[in-house]
Amino acid sequence: MANASSGTYERLMNPVLVAGCIIILVSFAVRASFGLFQLPIATEFAWPRESFSLAIAIQNLAWGIGQPIFGAFAERYGDRKAVLGGGAFYVTGLVLSAYAITPGQHQLLEMLVGFGIAGTGFGVILAVVGRATSDKHRSMALGIATAAGSAGQIVGPPVAQSLLSQMPWQSVFVVFAGFIMVSMLALLMMRAPKPQKPAADEEPMGSVIRRAVKDPSFILIFIGFFSCGYQLAFITAHFPAFITEMCGPVDPGSLLFTLGITSAAGLGAISIALIGLFNIGGTLLAGWLGNHYSRKYLLATIYLLRTLVAGAFIMSPITPESVVLFSVAMGSLWLATVPLTSGLVAHIYGLKYMGTLYGLVFFSHQLGGFLGVWLGGALYDIYNNYTLVWWVGVGVGALSAVVHLPVKEYPWSQRGKVSLVT
Repeated sequence: MANASSGTYERLMNPVLVAGCIIILVSFAVRASFGLFQLPIATEFAWPRESFSLAIAIQNLAWGIGQPIFGAFAERYGDRKAVLGGGAFYVTGLVLSAYAITPGQHQLLEMLVGFGIAGTGFGVILAVVGRATSDKHRSMALGIATAAGSAGQIVGPPVAQSLLSQMPWQSVFVVFAGFIMVSMLALLMMRAPKPQKPAADEEPMGSVIRRAVKDPSFILIFIGFFSCGYQLAFITAHFPAFITEMCGPVDPGSLLFTLGITSAAGLGAISIALIGLFNIGGTLLAGWLGNHYSRKYLLATIYLLRTLVAGAFIMSPITPESVVLFSVAMGSLWLATVPLTSGLVAHIYGLKYMGTLYGLVFFSHQLGGFLGVWLGGALYDIYNNYTLVWWVGVGVGALSAVVHLPVKEYPWSQRGKVSLVT
């Protein structure tokens, strides 16, 4: 039931949260599958690994650029219009990509896909879910919406792998475009309270943004989100190919073989799905912990654990069993940073311009994503392995663990305007 005075829902589960989860699930199911297209496209056109890697890197960068734009559009013109616009970019990019035959064409069209992910992803959806949910349930609701992205990651890669075994990669892009179109029907349920218009004595959006970007805490959060994007995008785009090349055949006597994982290529798809599966629990736990404990310390802990997991994995022999263990461990930490980071932005700077401010922070995430994907392909072509790219990820993860510690974790209004710029 919605609260008449505020327009928010008193219950945790509400139509806005359900609609947001559906849209994010489908959006991320498609997005998480792009790594599986690396080898088929490179093989068909005899391209170096960097060519399609750069296309996915540009997709991540366009996603980051589009995030604050769609967030601001949603706050000015309405959430549903923003999401529908994102869906249109997504569908157009996927359909046209099916006909792309040069690296330049793929790189250009992945910009459209990136804008599509921005309009149907976390920036817009988490902001509308945050506004539609009461203070009591907000952190948990953000965790559930984030976990829906993980659910998409569970179903997306196996579905893509299955489709790729039955039809050309071009047809799979068209099928994915159809999935995005169907998900837009969930907008019929998305009727959240609109952002309140600033009163005469309140600051306009531009002034709030200018003050926020001068806040040292905002800058630290911005820097800290970089490694999250680097690690997630690199693994999503390159991990299936990495496993296919590094792992030998699955032992017919092993438990994995018994469970139907009979090849390294199949293990690559399953590993991404495993990351998504275990991230559901990790993200929900992070959302719950964010209601009870300091978000900045939780973020520092998550980045430290990611650093240790990645370092241990790359220093160990790469076997099917170690891949599964890594997927489980990294999956538990995968998107756990998102409800905490978005919740931290909402807690410090308020809900009015949460979509725009989180979108600006998310741009750092996508800068990291661009570097992780592109560097993965470029350094692979030079060294014929991914080792150096993994170690860069370990380094930036350690940096993120440190930079969250000085963040001033209390509402903006309590600090006073002067302290924000000194």
